[in-house]
Formats: sequence, structure tokens, C-alpha cells
Amino acid sequence: MFDSAASVSKPIPSLPSPLLVHSLGDENRSVLSLMADTEHIYAGGQCQDISVWSKQTCTLKTSLRGHTGSILALELAEEKRWLFSASGDSTVRIWSTTSFEQIYVLYPYLETGAGDLFSLAWNPSLQTIYIGCQNTSLQWFGFSEDQIGQRIKETSSGVSTPSRKVHKFFDSYPQYTHKPADLFANNFGSFSPPSSEKGTSVNTASAFDIPASNVIDSAHYGYVYCMAIVPSSRAGSDDPLSPSGRCQQLLTGSGDETVKLWNCMSSGPKLLHTFECSHGAVLSLAARSDTVFAGCQDGYVKVFDLETKTLVRTIIVQENVDILSSSMMHSDLFTCSANGQVQRWSPSFNCTSTWKAHDGIVLSSVITQSTEANGFVLVTGANDGFVKIWDIAVPLEANDSEKFIDNSIVDLNGDDDHDVLTYALSTFVSIPSVSSDPLHHEDCRQAAMWLKKCLHQLGAESTLVRKQYSSAVTLKIDIILRSYPLAKWGILLFWQPFQGTQGEQPKPRILFYGHYDVVSAPRDGWNSDPFTVLGRNGYLYGRGVTDNKGPIIAIACAAAELLRRRALGVDLIFLIEGEEEVGSTGFMDTVRKHKVFPHSLPRCTATYSHQAQIGSIDAILLSNSTWITEYPPCITYGLRGVVHATLAISSGAPDQHSGVEGGAVVEPMLDMIRLLSTLTDSQRKVAIPGFYESVRQQTEDEKQLYTLLSQVTRSPGSVLSSRWREPSLTVHNLAVSGPGNSTVIPGTVTAQVSLRIVPDQDLETVSRSVVSHLQASFNSFNSPNALSVTIERTADWWLGDLDGPWFNALESAVHEEWGVQPLRIREGGSIPSIPNLEKEFGCRALHLPLGQSMDRAHLPNERISLANLRRGKSVVERFLAKVANVDIKR
Repeated sequence: MFDSAASVSKPIPSLPSPLLVHSLGDENRSVLSLMADTEHIYAGGQCQDISVWSKQTCTLKTSLRGHTGSILALELAEEKRWLFSASGDSTVRIWSTTSFEQIYVLYPYLETGAGDLFSLAWNPSLQTIYIGCQNTSLQWFGFSEDQIGQRIKETSSGVSTPSRKVHKFFDSYPQYTHKPADLFANNFGSFSPPSSEKGTSVNTASAFDIPASNVIDSAHYGYVYCMAIVPSSRAGSDDPLSPSGRCQQLLTGSGDETVKLWNCMSSGPKLLHTFECSHGAVLSLAARSDTVFAGCQDGYVKVFDLETKTLVRTIIVQENVDILSSSMMHSDLFTCSANGQVQRWSPSFNCTSTWKAHDGIVLSSVITQSTEANGFVLVTGANDGFVKIWDIAVPLEANDSEKFIDNSIVDLNGDDDHDVLTYALSTFVSIPSVSSDPLHHEDCRQAAMWLKKCLHQLGAESTLVRKQYSSAVTLKIDIILRSYPLAKWGILLFWQPFQGTQGEQPKPRILFYGHYDVVSAPRDGWNSDPFTVLGRNGYLYGRGVTDNKGPIIAIACAAAELLRRRALGVDLIFLIEGEEEVGSTGFMDTVRKHKVFPHSLPRCTATYSHQAQIGSIDAILLSNSTWITEYPPCITYGLRGVVHATLAISSGAPDQHSGVEGGAVVEPMLDMIRLLSTLTDSQRKVAIPGFYESVRQQTEDEKQLYTLLSQVTRSPGSVLSSRWREPSLTVHNLAVSGPGNSTVIPGTVTAQVSLRIVPDQDLETVSRSVVSHLQASFNSFNSPNALSVTIERTADWWLGDLDGPWFNALESAVHEEWGVQPLRIREGGSIPSIPNLEKEFGCRALHLPLGQSMDRAHLPNERISLANLRRGKSVVERFLAKVANVDIKR
């Protein structure tokens, strides 16, 4: 916690803790160094490899291998697309950030042994890398084209700089060999590539030695822990790149409790001034303009002015807690401490935010651009093994950082500096809208209210309506939302509730169906809080991220992006319900009430506007399932229907003791067992008369499709067919009255049974046949007990139109986005609303799954791929653009 008693800064932060966007890594290895460019995050640690993470997908792209010691420092030369890495193996290695190949190996001057290389700084003006060493020396090496050419020429002609000396540790052999250390001990691994994996081939790298002329011995009287170049050119800096009358300068911080300022000359650094900190070793440095922030071993930050060479302020972050890393965002300082805390400080030295970032020591940090335009994130690394990405608010003005861009969902018609998709989903998931639990009914209402507000900010008009129920039950809130394109005069943000025709043809109207309710999430089996989105290794974890909150937000963001670009050429209607997970009771009644007023009534009338929130629909879109595998992408074109029935057999008597009445009564349990056995035959086929008569036969095209899918899934095509296009029967459970122990004859026994139906089985016919068959079978028992059969709920099967323009447009959009032809798949489950909506609106539905096969919807650790969410958003943008020109005839 922030120690207000020991500080003169404001004790109460004025900003909330930033949003944790993602966590990277899953091994318990310290993250000692971090760097980031526009595409990647680079993390170095104890494992000797450098992990390269994609900023777009938050997945591990590759590992850079070659070092044999811990990676203590990383630095970028962005204009060269180079990454420098310094290690405990006394080498600096230079990697290409495009090919991830090793380009150069740089050996420091080792007359006395440089030891660990703790810090790096790149001077882009002089094309020079500076190295801070364990032996207190400051070393440098020039990488301009002339300097590199000269080095290569000297090497090829046999004239070279003094070769490095043998290091008694890094050039040693295992003790049991009894061999003296030498340069050929292969301890560095630089000339024996460990594998042919991309990014690991190091045998082609040119090796250079730093000459004795490029060394300042005893630059400090302690280890050179940290460096910084001023003015800074790193992401997040608002420093002018070349102040008039001043060359770039180098700052070095050391265990001798000093910060030194050096002028960067072509001949080498020249010492200008020494700042005394007197509060422990200087472990981190950050600078902005003429102000230097030195993070010290004892929890103090010393603030110095470069112009006057004076101490400006001492910030007490927390007594006796080391400050191991510091980063600047414009005029704001971020300090990272050994207790896992991160603090944000304003130019007036007020602590504006403090939060627990890691369960361990925060060892490294860097500011970098986010995946959103003009946005920034703070990346932190710790000894808990994780790299964490934090969405930080950017000061609105460089001279007034007490004002910040709000981290809430903002209207995309303006410049949005934050990732709205992931931020909105995090907030959405945090509302536990579990529709099956009466204790969460208010949460369901709050989820609907929040979603209404969210989509309104994204550019949609919205209306909340109550469901229509035939019996007195607790009312839930549904949300019906409309999103309309700009008026034809375009540049004005003018919304027209019921857009008329465009030219001579009416504009396509597409309904997106989803649900904001979720199933329950008992904590057992979860690795994190199910109602707090956790980003890890390219996936977002939380209840509802894949079913169905993630797809809702992704598609809403797609519509918002098209609106921002003035490119939404369709009417898009969001129809989001709150009881899908419990059977969608009353849903269709609500849809019918708010559907379309008769076409004979002019659309401009107030009556029409009040009564009809949905209007005519030309196509239906949903995203409420997963792919068949982890890759490639899929489009779902079929669902089975379902009939859920409850069977109850009762004796009319109370529960009895089996030792007293056993054998004297006809037991309901035995009747139930006999009755259930009549539902299937010895071949496990459903034994209801006429059950299979109308099942559609498999076509040749389907057989070829199942052959393809069996190769992808490595499952027999017959197994897929039985899951997707063949009917089935399941007995789910048995329940008894009374305590259910082994000495009781239950007076009543109930069973739950479901039948999955397929094209062309008729839902009503199957329902009647189930009841008739059960009743007839039971009557044949001549039992004195009574049977009741109740059809609890039903859902019809659904089959999409694979030859229509809507499906072709969606398939084309997926193909263009992913670069592969999507698989056409079916599912064995049911979504009651889809066939009902098709019948109600007289149009076809399209099903675009965004989840992968291992996303565990309804199970612990439900997840969704961050890449799938973002690319799914792009697919919908492409699809809506394509269908804007579909010829609509109403």
C-alpha cells in the first residue's frame, strides 16, 4: 500500500487502477528485462532465451537463443530494426527484429573481466551502443556503416583490435575434465547453433571485440545498473528529438549511489556532472526533458534538474522497498517496486494511482504503444514469471497531466485511445448475469442496462423491453437494440430511426441475435475468478467470454467501426435476450409484439415508431458456438432440435420401508426402469414407432464433407454424422422422493429424457409420439401406479442455406480474413431461437462461431482467443460491407 505517513505526496490516488489487459508466460522464471516495438514485446530472464510475444495476439511468436546466461538488459535500435541483449555470459548479442536471426555478437573488453552486463543504452544519433558492466566500467561500440565496414575489413586483413582475454568462469570447462580455461571452451554457444529453429541460428553472426580505447574503467565505484539517453526517443516520450544547441546525453546509475551525466561524443562519453543520491544504489533511471528520476534501493526517488544540476525533490515511494524499474509516459512517472506495487506520479509529484501489479518483485518495465491507434500500455515483468500489460490513461496535455483520458467505453466517432473490445468485455463479464439463479436476477437486469449503455456509446439506439409471460414469474429484462447507418448526406452524425430506401432499392436489414445471460460458475476447477477477465498467453478467461458476451461485443465493435468510417450500408438490429440458458421462456412472444407493424401503415407514423422496434428483417446473424478444432475457422450451418420430457411414476402412497413392504407392492422404480428400457432397442436405436421415417438421407456432398472433416479432426466421419445429423435419445437422470437411501421404496420416481431431432423430423409429431409411446408401453405393464409425461420445452432443428448470397458473403469474408477456406460444420446442440426467428421473419440465418473447440463454454476456465475476437470483428465488417449491395425484394 502507498505509505502516506512517510510521504509529502497526496495520499489518495486520483486515478483508478489501470485495466490488466493481458498476462504473458506461465513458468516460474524471473523476467529481468523488457523491451517492445510496434509489433512485439521482448522478455529476457533467467532462462537464457528471449521470448518474443506478438502484441496483436498476445501469443509467443518465437524464442531467441544463443546466450548462456541470464538476460539482464534489452535495448532497441528501431531505425535499424535491431534488438540488443546483454547477459550474465559477458556478451551482447544483436538480433534482427524482422527475421529474428542473430546478426552480431559483441564481446566487451575483458582485461579484468567485465562480468555481468547489467545495462544498455542506444544512441541513434551516433549509432552507438553503451554497456554498463559489473566491473564498474562503461564501454561502447559504434555500429555505423563505416565503423562496421572498417571492423570487417580489419578482421579479413588480419589486423584486428586486441582479442579478448580468457575468462576464468565463462571460458571454463566442467571441473571433472581438469582442463584449463580457454577461448574454445564453447561456453557461449555462439558458434554451435543449438537447432535450426527460426530465430536460433547463430553460427552466421559476426563477432566483434570492444577495443580498449572504447572503455572507461571505473566509470563508477559500483556496478553500473542502469542507463538512459536524453532526450529520449522511446515510446511514451514527448521529448523533442534534438534540442537546439545540445547533443544527446547519457545517464548512468550505479551501486555507488550516484547518477552520472555524460556528453555523447563520437570519441566516447565525456563526464559532465555527478549527482549524489545518498539513499542506496541507483537501480533505475527515467528522464523527461531536463528532469531525471533516479529510483533507489531504499524506496526513494531522487529528482534532479539537468539544467541547474540541482536536486528538485525526493519522492518517498515506500520506505525500505527497492525501486527496481521506472518508466515515463509523457510527463508521468511509473515506479515499480520490490513488493509488487506500481505507482503513477504526476509532474507535481502526486501519487495519482497505485496498484498491486505482481505477486513478487517487479524487476522490469517499459512503455509501448497499444494495438489501438495513439494508445499506450505499461508492460511489467516480475519474478513471479509473468509479463503483464496494463492499459494506462494518457495525459490530455503534456503540461497538465492531472487530466486524463477517461478509461471508460467511449464513442468511436472520436479518437479512441483504448482497446474498447477487451475493456468492454472485461466490464461485461464482471456482471454475474446467471439467469438460472434467483440471487442473480438483479445482476441480469444490471447486465441489460450496462449493455444498453455500452451499445449506445458505440452508436446504436436502444430500447429495453420486458418479456411477455403467460404465467406469473419473475420478470427479466431483454434488450432490443437498433443500429442505423448515417443519412445519405453523410458527414453529419444524423441518426434516422427507420431508414428508408437507398435509391430505388430498400436497404438490407440484418438482425444479430445473442444472449447476455450465462450459466453458473462454481469456483471449483477455475484457475482465476470466473467473473474477472484474465488475459493469458493469447486467451481471455472468464464466464461468458465465448458464450456469448465476447461475440456480442466483437460484433458491436464491428458495427461501430463501420459507423466511424461512414461505411455501414445496412440496418443492423441487435436482439439480445437474457434467458437463453434457461430456455428463452417468453422470448418469441416478446419478438412478435415488437416485430413489424403492418406494411399498410406508413412508416413515418408515430404509431409505427412506438409499436415496432425491430422492423422487417432480411437475414439473421448469430455467433454462439465453437469451431470443430483449434484451426482452421469454421461456419456452422446446422443444429439439431430437441424435445425435453419429464416422466413421473407414482404409487400414490408415501415412501415405504423395503424390509416391511418389499415384495408386497409394485414399486415405481421398477416400473420406471422397465419403461425407460422400451425407448431403445438392442441396437441402441430409438424404439418409438415411426421415429426415423422422415429423417433426411445423407447426400453425396455431405459424405465428401464428412470425409474432409474426419481428416481434420482425426475422427471417423460416421462419428461426426451421428453427432450432427442423426437423431438420438438420452436419459439424463433419475430422482426419487424421500431420503433416497438403500432401505426406502420411493413413492414417486421421476426421470428426465431428451430426444435430439434432425431434418426433416417434425417437432410436434415427435413430441406427440414420445408421449403416446410411453403411455402405451406403461399401460401394457398393468401396473397400479400412475404415469405422467410432461414435455418441458422443445426446439426445432435448423439447417442453413449454403447456396444463398448471404452464406456466400459470410464464407467469402472468413476466407479473406483468415486466408483459408472455412470448414462447413454442424452441431449436435440446439438454439431454440434460431429456427423460430427464421419462421417469424421469413428469412435465413447465418451462424459464425468465434470460439475454438477447447474454449470450455459452460465449464471451468472458459476462454476465447484474443485473435479470434479481433479477427471475428474484422470478418463481420467485411460481411456487412459485402451484403450492403444485396438486392432486397420485399
